[in-house]
Amino acid sequence: MPKKDIHPEYNEITVLLSDGSEITTKSTMKAKDGVYRTEVDSKNHPFFNDDIKMVTTAGRVDKFNKRYGRKS
Repeated sequence: MPKKDIHPEYNEITVLLSDGSEITTKSTMKAKDGVYRTEVDSKNHPFFNDDIKMVTTAGRVDKFNKRYGRKS
């Protein structure tokens, strides 16, 4: 026999992105007044932009060797 009342409510919410644009979707999230406001999204997160500063492994090894004076 299936259990009753075990699933959360699935309601329509509005997602307000950091740039002011809106997306309407459905979610089980309990959003205040039906609106979820994001601070980070694909338009301002460094992963999705070219703002990522990568450190190469070789650079880290050289830095370690310089710092701790490893002699070759």
